[in-house]
Amino acid sequence: MAGQGPPVDDSNSVITDDDFSSGGTAIRIASVAALGGLLFGYDSAVINGAVDSIQEDFGIGNAELGFAVASALIGAAAGAMTAGTIADKIGRISVMKIAAVLFFISALGTGFAHEVWTVVLFRIVGGIGVGVASVIAPAYIAETSPPRIRGRLGSLQQLAIVSGIFLSFAVNYLLQWLAGGPNEPLWFGLDAWRWMFLAMALPAILYGLLAFTIPESPRYLVASHKIPEARRVLNMLLGEKNLEITIDRIKESLEREDKPSLRDLKKPTGGIYGIVWVGLGLSIFQQFVGINVIFYYSNVLWQAVGFSADESAIYTVITSVINVLTTLIAIALIDKIGRKPLLLIGSSGMAVTLITMSVIFANATVNPDGTPSLPGASGVIALVAANLFVVSFGMSWGPVVWVLLGEMFPNRIRAAALGLAAAGQWAANWLITVTFPGLREHLGIAYGFYGLCAVLSGLFVWRWVMETKGVSLEDMHGEILHHEKKPTTKA
Repeated sequence: MAGQGPPVDDSNSVITDDDFSSGGTAIRIASVAALGGLLFGYDSAVINGAVDSIQEDFGIGNAELGFAVASALIGAAAGAMTAGTIADKIGRISVMKIAAVLFFISALGTGFAHEVWTVVLFRIVGGIGVGVASVIAPAYIAETSPPRIRGRLGSLQQLAIVSGIFLSFAVNYLLQWLAGGPNEPLWFGLDAWRWMFLAMALPAILYGLLAFTIPESPRYLVASHKIPEARRVLNMLLGEKNLEITIDRIKESLEREDKPSLRDLKKPTGGIYGIVWVGLGLSIFQQFVGINVIFYYSNVLWQAVGFSADESAIYTVITSVINVLTTLIAIALIDKIGRKPLLLIGSSGMAVTLITMSVIFANATVNPDGTPSLPGASGVIALVAANLFVVSFGMSWGPVVWVLLGEMFPNRIRAAALGLAAAGQWAANWLITVTFPGLREHLGIAYGFYGLCAVLSGLFVWRWVMETKGVSLEDMHGEILHHEKKPTTKA
């Protein structure tokens, strides 16, 4: 994408970063919105500390256990698909509050479950909250952020997600240590693994309460014809500068787009808007590089090198810390060098590290129990490659995809298109998660596939993804629609 939007008659109508009265206000409200990502990360990863205990307590087989682990992803896909449409009807803030309630219900229901299907039910409830949060936070942050720092604020979503993953691993480890094991009683006669889920109730309450302290998205308010309220919110963000011009430009961008509906992801001339396919492609590639294999099944890798189960848990925490630190790198760079360069750098790094792991595991010896054995230098190289893969992902595809999904879609279809893209992401996550156990004895093939997807992700970005750094949403979306509606025949 070019850096300029469509021509405008009044040179003063272009809204710049100088128009924003206080970046601090935008940072504060973006931080609250991103708390949904913290719960998103916590809920996604908390199951890791409880897997063996759930299987032991409820006497279930691997198939039932696998479904219980993956059930949250089913809820996440459903939540992502519906969140956008609901947000366009009742507002972004109301949907955040609903997500907080879903997280709270999931925490209590799973913590007190007395059979595996109760766990599945409340994991699905929590998954719906995850899906909702994955759609609302990036959309809301993009709609309330100054162009100059929109990328950094959008990256707060990914920072919150990886922080939530780290928090869940740390809490799980602490509770397990206090009780002497995940399946040992801790407080009030409840096993430690149950407290792992119950602990999520606290950040869920905090998220719900803080949602009452931030304003509704001005773009949603204009779309809902609540102009006085939109003017008040814009005054908070912009001060007294260019309020009416900003409102007029939002109105214009909304008027030239279709009404909010999944049906309106289709162009008037037929077919789906190209930008929707780009968003869906970004979401799928983000998961098909296999990042969640590292977090869901990292013990296989650590134990293959000779670490014990307890040591493997500690190294999993270390990997999550690396993920947090590299996300900070992305926040520092995303508004300086742009979204597209970061994605291309990340794809290159992921391709090299994944192919390295594929070669090493393809040549690994297999123990009698089916686990790979990596003696000597090969084990060290595999561990280094795994962590460099996390670095490559954490500084690029992790945060940048969420930023792009929040800002790349036109105003009228943003929530619906983001919902579709996020649902595709969760479906891809589910597919990778459920297929990996069957590939544990063929890790060379598994990592080879993820490496191929990393290569294809770079080609996809190079060909189809447009740079959005520093461009206002209205300018960017005007240009998108201009290109989408161009006739295919020559004039």
